[in-house]
Amino acid sequence: MIEYKSYDYTRTIPVDDYILRYRDERRFMAYCRECRRYGNCWSCPPFNDSEDYLSGFRNLLIVCTRITPVVLDAVEAGQELMHRERSRLDKRLLALEEEYNGRAFYAGSCILCPWEECTRRSGKACRYPLRIRRSLEACGFDLGRTTSELFGIEMKWSENRNLPEYLLLVSGFLYDWETPIW
Repeated sequence: MIEYKSYDYTRTIPVDDYILRYRDERRFMAYCRECRRYGNCWSCPPFNDSEDYLSGFRNLLIVCTRITPVVLDAVEAGQELMHRERSRLDKRLLALEEEYNGRAFYAGSCILCPWEECTRRSGKACRYPLRIRRSLEACGFDLGRTTSELFGIEMKWSENRNLPEYLLLVSGFLYDWETPIW
């Protein structure tokens, strides 16, 4: 088992402000179109209801999870760490949806089944329609700018098959009234 530390930072921002300041749908959809998951994974674009998906809520709780591995060798270790943390975060976000009647955004693409086995590729419905969620980046948001401006944390990337000093996962939760307890 890979040793690591993780910490969740949170910030709440009005949805309209977040859309205005951090959404660049044209730019980020261009990045998405270059990815092999585009159109082949139910949590990835294209979507025909992005505006409706983001509407109807006042606030967005953003969760920035910083994962610091003890050892910085293979990139595969980073993928394992991120998957482990994603599982924890996704469960917590689904619990928030139920408790606060909101909408969760997972950190990154779907991890419910291998993307190569996603039923979207064959035109079938998702196997996990009650558990799948989109990510903020799949809706056109700039997460690098989000983490640097709202949390003071710059995104880092792997180099030469070595992990960066830390990894970041960015999740979100849309809600209306009572602020969720993270």
